[in-house]
Amino acid sequence: MALKKSQKSLKDWTKQKWRTKSGKKSSETGERYLPERAIKMLSSAKYAAGTRRKRKATAEGKQNAKYTEAERKAFLRATGRKYKPKKKTKNKKKK
Repeated sequence: MALKKSQKSLKDWTKQKWRTKSGKKSSETGERYLPERAIKMLSSAKYAAGTRRKRKATAEGKQNAKYTEAERKAFLRATGRKYKPKKKTKNKKKK
């Protein structure tokens, strides 16, 4: 029997071995959860930048924080997806 899309997604997610760099819970350390391969791709400085962003968002009462560009790139490579740089758009006023 074939897996449903949601079941396949969960199976893929499990294979990616999501964790923090320290191995402790994010709620204890304020670190970002990422796939193990993505953590290995990031330098210590780039991982620290993502952790700072996550801690700042948590302090502001937010549950989620946007990935830094380096984290996004590493995440997409680690999960086998293609990296597409974000397009910069000009703010246009709607009439």
